Amino acid sequence: MTTTRPSKSRSKRPSRGLRHWLGWAVKLCLAGLVVLAGFAVYLDAVVQEKFSGKRWTVPAKVYARPLELFGGLKLSKQDFLTELDALGYRREAVNGPGSASVAGNTIELHTRGFQFYEGEEPARHIRVRFAGNSVAGLSGADGSSLAVARLEPLMIGGLYPAHNEDRILIQLNEVPPYLLETLVAVEDREFYNHLGVSPKSIVRAMWINATSGHVRQGGSTLTQQLVKNFFLSNERSITRKATEAMMAVLLELHYDKNEILEAYLNEVFLGQDGQRAVHGFGLASQYFFGQPLSELQLHQVALLVGMVKGPTYYNPRRNPEQALTRRNLVLDLLAEQGVVSPEQAALNKQKPLGVTPRGSLANTSYPAFLDLVKRQLREDYQEADLTEEGLRIFTSLDPILQNKAEQSLQDTFKRLGKGSEEVEAAMVVSNPETGEIQALLGSRQPRFAGFNRALDAVRPIGSLIKPAIYLTALEQPSQYTLTSWVADAPLSVKGKDGQVWSPQNYDHKVHGDIYLYQGLVNSYNLSTARLGLDLGVPNVLKTLQRLGVEHDWPAYPSMLLGAGGLSPMEVSGMYLTIANGGFNTPLRAIRSVLAANGEPLKRYPFQIQQRFDPGAIYLLQNAMQRVMREGTARSVYNQLPQSLNLAGKTGTSNDSRDSWFAGFSQDLLAVVWMGRDDNGKTPLTGATGALRVWTDFMRRAEPMPLEMPLPDNVTQVWVDAYTGQGTDAGCPNAVQMPYIQGSEPPPGPGCGIQAPVENVMDWVRGWLN
Repeated sequence: MTTTRPSKSRSKRPSRGLRHWLGWAVKLCLAGLVVLAGFAVYLDAVVQEKFSGKRWTVPAKVYARPLELFGGLKLSKQDFLTELDALGYRREAVNGPGSASVAGNTIELHTRGFQFYEGEEPARHIRVRFAGNSVAGLSGADGSSLAVARLEPLMIGGLYPAHNEDRILIQLNEVPPYLLETLVAVEDREFYNHLGVSPKSIVRAMWINATSGHVRQGGSTLTQQLVKNFFLSNERSITRKATEAMMAVLLELHYDKNEILEAYLNEVFLGQDGQRAVHGFGLASQYFFGQPLSELQLHQVALLVGMVKGPTYYNPRRNPEQALTRRNLVLDLLAEQGVVSPEQAALNKQKPLGVTPRGSLANTSYPAFLDLVKRQLREDYQEADLTEEGLRIFTSLDPILQNKAEQSLQDTFKRLGKGSEEVEAAMVVSNPETGEIQALLGSRQPRFAGFNRALDAVRPIGSLIKPAIYLTALEQPSQYTLTSWVADAPLSVKGKDGQVWSPQNYDHKVHGDIYLYQGLVNSYNLSTARLGLDLGVPNVLKTLQRLGVEHDWPAYPSMLLGAGGLSPMEVSGMYLTIANGGFNTPLRAIRSVLAANGEPLKRYPFQIQQRFDPGAIYLLQNAMQRVMREGTARSVYNQLPQSLNLAGKTGTSNDSRDSWFAGFSQDLLAVVWMGRDDNGKTPLTGATGALRVWTDFMRRAEPMPLEMPLPDNVTQVWVDAYTGQGTDAGCPNAVQMPYIQGSEPPPGPGCGIQAPVENVMDWVRGWLN
């Protein structure tokens, strides 16, 4: 029998080629893991370096002056309410910071408190009682009398970096009720349970999107959203998504949930304000509601959280219907998850969106003033300091006066009608005693952020130069007094180039021999030019420099009638010295600067230097008061009480190309310019254009009467109105005039002989008014 030997079984081994490729695959996997690990290490370094360091560049915030309340303060109840509205105070029962109620002439409010340069101002419950247009009394909630209380200042803008991002940094202890719960409920229900990435949320999103047929929900966690906004671009790719997931896990490994939430609250994009990006809930709260984040109520919180999904589509100003639907959906979701009761959700769904008409922090609110602030700041700070370090800039802007200046300009242009369509304007309002700029307009359009005419429109000042000529004369009391005789007669001056300068009066008349003060009161060119030539043009230009004009003008005769150009800001500096009794005070817009952490950095105290004799300034102010009572600006008292004793000067350049007025009360100096940008002719003189704006502003501002204490070297003397000779108080035509001691006329022989009646209008028109 033949036995067959079983064949020896042989194990199947991979072919040599297959082993080769498997080897390479393992090596590639290992290399990939090494690369992935290296990439993870790199991403980890990026996460820690940026997240642990300075996370954001924060632009400087600029604030208006804080409103200080005390008994006797000149402030109407309506102006106070306007300021409270601008600050975002809620009209409701006073139950916490930022709330206010009105009962008759009493306003009760709870201030928010604020950190000023001088220190912390606490939040407090106060009552303000008004009588007429002033504060009659100030008391605490318990009825105890208060000497003073200070509101937080209105933020008026910021100094933004090139990428125009902005934010108000907040901490978790500053968030209002329901914000964190709402954010987690809407954006990431598993936030406290996952490690940066939520597989559960991804699966749920995939299922919802698949069953609905289109993308309705994303699977990104709050941490992933933060990573995308904070570290990455908006590119849509698998690589970017994978990087986002890795970085989210790394972020959660190094930082706790509260740190991540706080960062998210400050980083999330919630809207666009022109070129400025609104980041974070802190800024969004101010931008949309005009309130600090800590004061938001449930329906407001729901609106902001709802906007996270689509800040543009759900913008409540542009798309109120979509925003309302989204807000109510968020409220329903909160009720479903038990964050709020169904009754709370239903009640809040009945409330309006409640957003302000426009962004309260728009950087175009006060463009001309902010332009001035930037220029003054750049003298002391680098650009990066202003746009990245979160400085707090406290300024002198008075929002109430600014609003009144804007209204006056707009209303005057309406009254001027079509003939003024191509006319532009600028206005500078300051405090004569401190030099602080309180209001500034660089255009007839208050929100125009382009050419700032208040600072940069250098235009011939016309008759605004004349007070400098008369001041030069009055500084020489042995030769000139207010009642010195000057000739208002034709003159011609031949220049070195052979050209003849022959000025004329505006009315094309000559007025013969007049008192010196009458040349200023009536703005006569002939008598003023003669006086200036007698004094010497270089001496007049020196007076201008002492007044604060820094231009190096040539000593041409035409300079005596305002051929030189100044900006409204420079004119304000010149007239500030006159209004302040001869003391020069540089104009300023900034009071102090704080660092982001509250550390005081710099204070800008006002500077003062006496440049003129008080007696000469007193005589000049007296003449400028007569400009208002009997001269080119006498129309002022058709709208204002004469008891204000205002002083000022009109100015008109050649062919009425520029209309000027500069005038002051005790507490306000305002300079107005009107003209065309192309230097074309206008239908306006100083009296028919700029003066009308000035008068309307002063009517609204209700200034304090101008008080002029008699200097020690000035005496009041009774003189005859027609002859200028000394007389007795009881004599006919006797008027009182100020003189620097030693320059007054000697006492007259009784009442003397009266001048013919027909000379009255030629000699002293208006003397007895």
